[in-house]
Amino acid sequence: MQRRTFISASALAGLSLESGPAARAASGEIPKRVFGKTGEKLTIIGQAGGRFPLCSFEDAKAITLRAYELGINYFDCARIYWDGKSEEVYGAVLPPFRKHIFLTTKSPERSRTGAEADLEKSLRALKTDYVDLWQIHQVSTMEEVRQIFAPGGAIEAFEAAKKAGKCRFMGFTGHHDPEVHLAMLKNYDKYDTILMPLNPADPAYLSFEKTVLPVAVERGIGIQAMKSTANSGLLADLHLRDCLTYVLSLPVHCLALGSTTIGQIEDDVRIAQQFHPMPEAQMAEIRKRAARLAGPRLENWKRDLNEKASGHRYRDGALA
Repeated sequence: MQRRTFISASALAGLSLESGPAARAASGEIPKRVFGKTGEKLTIIGQAGGRFPLCSFEDAKAITLRAYELGINYFDCARIYWDGKSEEVYGAVLPPFRKHIFLTTKSPERSRTGAEADLEKSLRALKTDYVDLWQIHQVSTMEEVRQIFAPGGAIEAFEAAKKAGKCRFMGFTGHHDPEVHLAMLKNYDKYDTILMPLNPADPAYLSFEKTVLPVAVERGIGIQAMKSTANSGLLADLHLRDCLTYVLSLPVHCLALGSTTIGQIEDDVRIAQQFHPMPEAQMAEIRKRAARLAGPRLENWKRDLNEKASGHRYRDGALA
């Protein structure tokens, strides 16, 4: 099963907040959760810019606007998405609504100078003088953890940016190895947020849900989820609603979703509007079904236990 790919009336109507019949697609508000110790109230799903390379720049703008029209207030991005163009999409659409949204971006640089340069480029592309959340991006190996916390490492840039008001909050992301996430948490106790892959197949292979999520909950930090459909790989056996509802039934605060059409973002919002926590028995059954697909072929961003440890890093982009 593939996610639907039609363009709805709001895209055809252009970047207008009053886009005719399509503006009536929403049937209720998207639930919100307090984003850990940040105190911010975020919609339980957010629009992510990682998949924008799969559509045109104009379509990406229309998707971003539609997300805002439908009530999403959480917008995720990264400097490396689409070589900076994903941030430019947000910069072309979101400035008029800046005070009403929670805007995030990320840097994969491991040095202070590299991360600082990334942040300046991000702020210019996003057309803002601050981001709500800036994150150390896709930390994949123990060597990268050492680089981040070494003298002149990226952590210095993040602390300085928060002190200077260029970011309100700071955190880190990754999807390659839960042990690396644990090492990041062990090395530092001042994160505001964390971002990790969570989906029904995750518990069966190198599980972030089993090992990292409980620590993040104990810390009280803002917890973001990604890869809820395993980049659509689970949709061969599970419904989109099952995947999203499963993740949202975990102790997370928001789920980043990479939509590439108006139809997809409308589907996502409709599911979020109708969300009710999934009973544990149903979650267990979905985990059992997903386990048949589990492993490095499905979650190819994770470390392959059948291969010797290496410095391999999955270059992400898709957050679905």
